[in-house]
Amino acid sequence: MDNISKSRKTLIHILLIIGAFIMAMPFLWMILTSLKTNTEATAIPPKIFPAIAQWKNYVEVFQKFPFMGYYWNTIITTVAKTIGQLLFCSMAAYAFARIKFPGRDLIFILYLSVLMVPGQALLIPQYQIISNLGLLNTLTALVLPGLFSAFGTFLLRQFFLSLPKEIEEAAKIDGCNHFQIYWRIMLPLARPGLIALAIFTIMWSWNDFLWPLIVNSSPSKMPLSAGLATLKGQHVTDFPLLMAGTFLASWPLIVIFIFFQRTFVEGIALSGRQG
Repeated sequence: MDNISKSRKTLIHILLIIGAFIMAMPFLWMILTSLKTNTEATAIPPKIFPAIAQWKNYVEVFQKFPFMGYYWNTIITTVAKTIGQLLFCSMAAYAFARIKFPGRDLIFILYLSVLMVPGQALLIPQYQIISNLGLLNTLTALVLPGLFSAFGTFLLRQFFLSLPKEIEEAAKIDGCNHFQIYWRIMLPLARPGLIALAIFTIMWSWNDFLWPLIVNSSPSKMPLSAGLATLKGQHVTDFPLLMAGTFLASWPLIVIFIFFQRTFVEGIALSGRQG
């Protein structure tokens, strides 16, 4: 039985390694392409490794395009959205999970119904609102619709429901009101859920492409996702330059996930314990 168990584990690990390699292949190909010349990148049959690594492609990304401006716009909007999501979604989640008020469950169901509406269906009304507020071609237009989400509220509500009620009751005996319980007790205990929501928000904000193209026409207000589209030419595309820009745009997300992957998985697992 031990030999069968070891053979099964070995087979599972081999399959996982093969699967991980297949999933990593596009990323590895992106890095290799970023170090090629355009002739090597478009050669048929494809050349896997460059003859000479073209590190200058990473320098040219900053020289030919306002890439640092794209970076700053992305960082500013991502940080603002993440802070907004953590604050507003956690307050709403605590209210739905711990405060009893008339029609709470019905309101929450209607609230979750937003998740069934495709995001593309909201683009026109959102654009009209931003236009009427005079916020077109501003970073505020990128941030405002992303400060709150039904998904974030649902995720944190499930996490708050998984916390023992005795903690809240003890805080009430000590004289804490709902806001003090939320701020001083619940938020520190909800750290894994908050990190999970933060990673989701960072990922969505960092990769947001369609909305920035709709509300912004000024290159100085473009984030990385929309700015990278300018690296693609109408007739001829410099693929090594495009891949270099794509790698520079993607590495922060990879680093964040590597450092917080355990807490991220823990937050998702704990949030699914309560219905």
